[in-house]
Amino acid sequence: MSQEKLYLSKFLNPIKKCKDYKPKFGNSKQQQGYSLSDFSKLYGSDPFYSWIGLNSDLMYAAHRAAGGMTSIYRQIGIGCEQLFRQIVIDATGYEDQSYVQWSYTTKTKSGRNKQLSLDARLELLAIKNSYVCSNVNNWIKEYCSQWQGVQLPSKGVVFEIRQGYKSKDSKRQNADIDNATVAWANGYLPVFAIFSSQIDTDIVLRYQNNRCGILIGSQSPNPFVSLFSFAKNILGYDLAGFFQNHSKDIQKEIHGILNTLLGAKSL
Repeated sequence: MSQEKLYLSKFLNPIKKCKDYKPKFGNSKQQQGYSLSDFSKLYGSDPFYSWIGLNSDLMYAAHRAAGGMTSIYRQIGIGCEQLFRQIVIDATGYEDQSYVQWSYTTKTKSGRNKQLSLDARLELLAIKNSYVCSNVNNWIKEYCSQWQGVQLPSKGVVFEIRQGYKSKDSKRQNADIDNATVAWANGYLPVFAIFSSQIDTDIVLRYQNNRCGILIGSQSPNPFVSLFSFAKNILGYDLAGFFQNHSKDIQKEIHGILNTLLGAKSL
């Protein structure tokens, strides 16, 4: 398989699962979700829902569309993670691919051990490509110069990959900042790599104020702002060009999923 085909499969394979999405209607034991006929039995046997007309095919379609949209965003995020990790592996020349991810163990409130992980890692001592290693070193130094009195991370960079960041969930932000604090303590610069350009400026400021790096999917040529410029200028791979070149194939897959989730044939 060529590199481009591998990258495309890394991105698209998780997304293709969305076509088979079926709502669970709050029943976690229904692993495969409810079909339309299952839904008709479920809501039809509920006196209240059937009396007020919720046992309608349109209600099933609405649930599937709503849950399907969430599934699409989630699976795009997984595709972004898999794609970026593979780019890191190829750009660095890691001999041991376990370097591409980083994890640590923490304690829960009940005293149990819990393992948390970030999606990708640039481990300076493990990077075999000298050009990329030099780029990453210089990028870290210049990026960290915005924070006065900060000791440079000795080991490299760890990434949390997101397809976009529309939520303002404070619990999620607090967990992100906790991860960043642990990353710094272990010698890594934590960076949030957002493929979309859509992220609230308040979140960007909060993360940067807590010494988190932020890269977003903008067209800026600045590798300290744009994820696409970082990939091209630091890792040596044209990530924006990848999406532009394969846009038709990706759009065809996404549009097919949307038509399945929203179209009349889906019933």
